[in-house]
Amino acid sequence: MRMSWLSFLMLLTTSLTYAQSITIKGKVIDAKDNTPLPGVTIRVVGTTTGTSTVADGTYSISVPNATAQLEFSYIGYEPIVLTAGSNPTLNVQMKLSSKTLDDVVVVGYGTLKRKEITNAVSSIKAEDFNAGGARSPMDLVQGKVPGLSITRVNGNNPNASASVQMRGIATLSGAVAPLIVIDGVPGGNLDLLQQDDIASIDVLRDGSAAAIYGTRGTGGVILITTKKGRSGDPQYNFASYLQTDAVAKRPEILNADEFRKLSPANDMGGNTDVYNELINKQNVSQYYTLNASGGTDKSNYRGAVFFNRAEGIAKRNNRTQYGGRLNFNQVGLQGKLTMQANLVANFNKADLLGGSAGDFEQAVQRNPTAPIRNADGSFVETSAFNNFNPVARLEQELSERDQQTIQGDGKLSLEILKGLRVSAFGAIVKNTWNDRQYRLRNSNSSKQSYEGGGYAYKGNRMELDQTFETTIDYNTTINEDHTISAVGGYSYFYNTVEQFSANNSGFLTDAFQDWNLGNGLWRTLGRAGMSSNKVDYKLVAFFARANYSFRQKYFAQVIIRREGSSKFGENNKWANFPAASVGWAISEEDFLKGNRSINQLKLRVGYGVTGNSGFTSYNSLVLLGTGGAYLQNGSWYETFGPSRNPNPDLRWEKKGEWNVGVDFGLFNNRISGSFDVYQRDTKDLLGTFETQLPPFVTNTIYTNVGSIRNRGFEVVLSGVVVQKKDFGYTTDITFNRQRNEVLSLSNELYRVDRLTYGDLPSPGNLGPAIRVVEGGQMGNFYGKRFAGFDDAGNWLFYKKDGSKVLAGAITEDDLGVIGNGVPKMMFSWNNNLRYKNWDLTLFWRGKLGYDILNLKEMYFGNQTWIPNNVLKSAITKHAALKVPAQYSDYYLEPGGFVKLDNVALGYNFKFRGNYIRNMRVYVAGRNLVTITDYSGLDPELEDNGATTGIDGRGFYPRTRSYTLGLTLGF
Repeated sequence: MRMSWLSFLMLLTTSLTYAQSITIKGKVIDAKDNTPLPGVTIRVVGTTTGTSTVADGTYSISVPNATAQLEFSYIGYEPIVLTAGSNPTLNVQMKLSSKTLDDVVVVGYGTLKRKEITNAVSSIKAEDFNAGGARSPMDLVQGKVPGLSITRVNGNNPNASASVQMRGIATLSGAVAPLIVIDGVPGGNLDLLQQDDIASIDVLRDGSAAAIYGTRGTGGVILITTKKGRSGDPQYNFASYLQTDAVAKRPEILNADEFRKLSPANDMGGNTDVYNELINKQNVSQYYTLNASGGTDKSNYRGAVFFNRAEGIAKRNNRTQYGGRLNFNQVGLQGKLTMQANLVANFNKADLLGGSAGDFEQAVQRNPTAPIRNADGSFVETSAFNNFNPVARLEQELSERDQQTIQGDGKLSLEILKGLRVSAFGAIVKNTWNDRQYRLRNSNSSKQSYEGGGYAYKGNRMELDQTFETTIDYNTTINEDHTISAVGGYSYFYNTVEQFSANNSGFLTDAFQDWNLGNGLWRTLGRAGMSSNKVDYKLVAFFARANYSFRQKYFAQVIIRREGSSKFGENNKWANFPAASVGWAISEEDFLKGNRSINQLKLRVGYGVTGNSGFTSYNSLVLLGTGGAYLQNGSWYETFGPSRNPNPDLRWEKKGEWNVGVDFGLFNNRISGSFDVYQRDTKDLLGTFETQLPPFVTNTIYTNVGSIRNRGFEVVLSGVVVQKKDFGYTTDITFNRQRNEVLSLSNELYRVDRLTYGDLPSPGNLGPAIRVVEGGQMGNFYGKRFAGFDDAGNWLFYKKDGSKVLAGAITEDDLGVIGNGVPKMMFSWNNNLRYKNWDLTLFWRGKLGYDILNLKEMYFGNQTWIPNNVLKSAITKHAALKVPAQYSDYYLEPGGFVKLDNVALGYNFKFRGNYIRNMRVYVAGRNLVTITDYSGLDPELEDNGATTGIDGRGFYPRTRSYTLGLTLGF
């Protein structure tokens, strides 16, 4: 009987449940042209029930009751949430999404909507940053911006920065890197940024966008916006990761047994692996940050604290830092007055001793049969060329830095009239560090250079940046057709650097280390060292920008900046930097409006002029140098004389740049992207050139001579491959190709036949590797052409007429361009996959079309390097070579590569409680796979600036990084 009643109740419950469910049917169409939309995802909010429209846009779905919420979503359209209702038919009209076009992009001194942009500008939001741990904020966007080359020349060394360059080489001696602007502070210090504090990174790639920054915009501008306070209930976010590095590839050198067999006379009886001794195999880097935000619409805040310790792959190579960031915003006077203030601090301590390129050079060349220590525990020092014991150096020396970087900035804005606002902004950035070094009395350095007495050094540096800017902004719309926005302002920037250092030697005890600097005997002998200096410069500018649009179809922008700098000559203190650009939203024209295949199509054309002031101060002035002290009539007199020629005509290095671009969105914006073509001509290049004696007092002068041209194109493609309820796949591709040409190296006063870079190290007088001439390219390797070896193992090279001769018969006329170290192409391919709560990122990037000069093979792949150790290639690949190295194309290799640079797998936990909002756990790997024909350790090396494509003798190991991370919101 009980079973019968139970069965009856279950049947009744089931019947009631089905009785309450409702089947909703309908059709989903485009709101603009009423065409059906197939593939629209329809989901019952709060449940797992869902469906999608078929080819004619119709659908059918069962909902539990009339109050159920239905969410309609479709790629390229605004999502809609509707109540099911009692009517079984629910037809829906969906509007094209304007989110992408309405995204706010940070530009110089303001923001614009994406659809208003008429320049080449890339905007990377936090959710699109490279996953995993980042040594530098630049790591977050490496490979994400076309034309932006970001290279970590020293791998994951925590005390080394990235090399950054935009759109190729545009200068000979000026600053190469783009201007960094952090929250409006030009010349921002990247040490003040933690990856979880950054909201977006916007890159002004062309001259028409960067001209508003005048003299500092030649290399492009990177605008970094940090996260700010928000209104609402207090929220906390915690992020942490642990990361370890492993050597990706180590050099193949002879082991002790192989070395004994090759050179028994140099057998010292040991069996060592110095390279292995230098590696920090237990390295674990840690990162922790906690931020809190909250407030009201009128007053809100965001505060963050952090601690991280980055350990390098090398021993005695680490960096520990902690600090915080505080942002406060307040609105008053009924919304007319706004105030924003930021305070940021970073305190760090670095061990600089390990990670030296020289240490790893010793690891390659040190005799592997030489013990590291003697039987009594003392260190063994070998006597071959350029030898020292790097393990001993790590134990007998110290080199540390304590650094403090603090920034305070604030902005006040007042709306005077509707659409008219005045603002004042001020910022101070102070960066100080104290260095200390000590070398024990028994260290090899003290014995070789300081007569067996200990060596101590103290140094400090203080840099202070002061910025003050006032602006007036005006925005208005006339008759709903004409939109005008304008900004004008004044900018003041002052930079000063003060340095002091002192050193002493001859310490009879190591007890004090560097804390009793005056105790060394060299001070009493007059051989101690001391120096100090101060350098400053000032920039003052007036600037304006105006933007106009007509019916959101036709856009125009004009910029002018007039800037003065204390760095330039008396006759050229001021210069103008104009720019203009226009845009045409072709997709808004009647003949394309409503087109289902072309959702967005905009043409952009711009031209802008920027300058370069990235060189040391006082180059236009006479500098005095000391000539020595002389005793006369019982008194000492110091003599002074001019050490640099004045140049009152020293002027701005100017870059004029054309950019033509197209932005597009196709097939409901499932495919979108941009294509840009540019040409940039830099004239009045700054450099040091020889001059006549007399009338000048020294034989060189810093002046303006020559011009360079860069041209290329850039492509960005984004695709939504799959967008389903439980699965999504998006992909992004960037590609750029570039080429440079030296147009001139002369003017009416000065002329040079060539410029050389990349002087090759001793032994041997091998000369410079790179030669620059008019009509040629930057980065050209210039030298001899390899023709083989003779039977005795001597070099053979081609003469100009094609005949083969020994090295001694080669003349200057026989030399030529043998390669080029500047990459012609860069690309990246990012893949984001989502399955339910899982997400996976696969990021590939690469560089193509350049050569690498392999100095490791040149020096260590040669049997004449013995009694030093050599690479295994010396007895295999280069076995026929029996004489010292000669610089030629024999040592040039293709440098192109493709890397699986980033793989990240994450899981997002969902919580229904009131305490934890979200949590994500992820694992990530960096630099996992490298595909290349280059035989060296890593084909990615310095390819920015004038000295490119040279793989040096010492090389900090490139690593694979493995990260385990957690983010938590509560």
